[in-house]
Amino acid sequence: MFSARYPRSSPAAALVAGLALAVSACGGGSTGADSAADAPAAQLNPNADLSKQGLTISVWPGYTPEDLPKRVKDRLKVDVKITLHDTNEIIMGKLTGGADTGLDVAFVSGQYAQALNEAGLLEPIHPELIPNLVNLYPEAKELSYDKGNAFSVPYTWGTTGICYRTDLVKTPPTSWNDILDPPADARKKVTMMTTERWLALPAVKALGMSVNTRSDEDLAKVKEKLIAAKPNLLGYDDVTFGDRLKSGEAVMVEAWDGWCPTTEKNIAFTVPKEGSDLWVDTMVVLKGSKNKEAAHAFINFILDPEIHSWAARNILYKVPNKAAMDALPADLKEKNAPLRMTPSQLLAGESIVDLGEDSTKFTRLATEVKAAK
Repeated sequence: MFSARYPRSSPAAALVAGLALAVSACGGGSTGADSAADAPAAQLNPNADLSKQGLTISVWPGYTPEDLPKRVKDRLKVDVKITLHDTNEIIMGKLTGGADTGLDVAFVSGQYAQALNEAGLLEPIHPELIPNLVNLYPEAKELSYDKGNAFSVPYTWGTTGICYRTDLVKTPPTSWNDILDPPADARKKVTMMTTERWLALPAVKALGMSVNTRSDEDLAKVKEKLIAAKPNLLGYDDVTFGDRLKSGEAVMVEAWDGWCPTTEKNIAFTVPKEGSDLWVDTMVVLKGSKNKEAAHAFINFILDPEIHSWAARNILYKVPNKAAMDALPADLKEKNAPLRMTPSQLLAGESIVDLGEDSTKFTRLATEVKAAK
């Protein structure tokens, strides 16, 4: 398994909290694109000589082809340097630290793109320089953190649910309560995630709340339910839950869809009846980039169906690119049930958005739950 989903963990959550407070102090916290520092967009040259520009891109390990720089060089005549960040928090720390990072394009999750935009750090997307935007599903332009793809372009998307051993559970799980209060034969054989928003997700949805709740009363109830669930858990695990299912150490786990190893015999994935989230990983262009035409050309290159389908074929995450998904081999979709989810099914999930300074409430919730005896 690649570490692409692990970037949502929060070893440096204080960095995000700090950004949230800074944005709030500047009047940020909206969910639209109208807060991109209210600065006029740069005038870009659609006929720019890209061979005179270079790109530095930051992305998660294993999230793009190893030979991506060569492919870009061959197609666009642009030299590309790839740098890696293990977590959203690490790249956010770099981008919000005040120093010139030299980065042109960064891959970040949707709510983080929203926060960067509200902090005035992103260049608006220039659609005239990205003709391959036409390959995106219409639903990919209806994401609540960035309607119309004003400052970000989605790269992968998916949801969260229960991944389980069909041969080791007596009754297939249908509810988040099956994780929170498992049947006797599954106790101490269940894992949940440790990442803040996803640690809260099962209880939030089981209680009929929004994944973006800011209510102290709601979060108190979520905390109570999560603490009550702890005695039944094998542990918190954002990385190795698939291996634990394969070995039989775990029989049910909270999982991101692409990381549920459904190609394995007797392993299945389901979205609980109470509903779930919609997560999105995006590509953004930094306002400080001196190579904005090349940055847009790079995003356009990624949206080529042959290139974009790499993520679905190799890390088993759905891409919001209709042409790319249509080109996937039928047997790959047959072996991986999550790849068969439709955009409308995904959008039934609730988009996770940046909560500004209220994001610290989830940081505190996670800390208190994990510390509880």
